Amino acid sequence: MAISPFLARIRQLVGHELLVLPSVAVLPWDEQGRLLLVRQSDHGQWGTIGGAVEPDEAPSDAAAREALEEAGVVVELGPIRAVLGGPEFRIRYPNGDETSYVSIVFDARIVEGEPCPDGDETLETGWFAPPDLADVQLSSFTRSLLSSAGIAPLTDAP
Repeated sequence: MAISPFLARIRQLVGHELLVLPSVAVLPWDEQGRLLLVRQSDHGQWGTIGGAVEPDEAPSDAAAREALEEAGVVVELGPIRAVLGGPEFRIRYPNGDETSYVSIVFDARIVEGEPCPDGDETLETGWFAPPDLADVQLSSFTRSLLSSAGIAPLTDAP
């Protein structure tokens, strides 16, 4: 997973200690009501497009940036679907870094580009109908986010 220069500097100061970070998740929908997800390179599971908001960056700009970086698409953001946080949005990365995310979840639609992985953070892109998400290998963070945002009643699955 890529880490911004800002977070790299903070991590030099605090090590692996817990950081509370603002983040965004982007939920692009197609005309058939399917959701675009990305297969993440760090653990191979499917997740939403998204990431941390950088210093002085508007959350909407972060959402647009992440969609372009992770899936190669330009999105038009819709309404904010949810603002989420809590214990289910805490992550311990393989290197030991701990982060608790407060995530602004945006609905979106693609206005330019064909979804494609970046080959670094993302390995694959795919469209999923909400009823099919229960059988998809989602990260626990993504499963909590989609369930809390009212996408589908998702329980722990594969």
